[in-house]
Amino acid sequence: MFRMKVYNVRGETLVAVCDSELVGKVFSEGKLKIEIKESFYGTEEFEEKEVTSALKKATIANITGERAVNLAIKIGIVDKDRVLRISGCPHAQMVLL
Repeated sequence: MFRMKVYNVRGETLVAVCDSELVGKVFSEGKLKIEIKESFYGTEEFEEKEVTSALKKATIANITGERAVNLAIKIGIVDKDRVLRISGCPHAQMVLL
């Protein structure tokens, strides 16, 4: 399962998605830090099909966790060589230009 929240701001569609079990956790390494907050990633649980649909419509995406990042790679919106790992937790961002 995934947590996901969709934001529509100034003509952009931002999708924030993470592996559900990561909510509430903090990952840090050196100067990098990511907090997986429910306020950003949402409170609702979603299946892969729903997340795939939302990510394909996104103009901006914030993706965290093994399953979420692998899904984004699988559907072609994230390059596997561009994934950042913070204390082992994969994180990727996508922006359509």
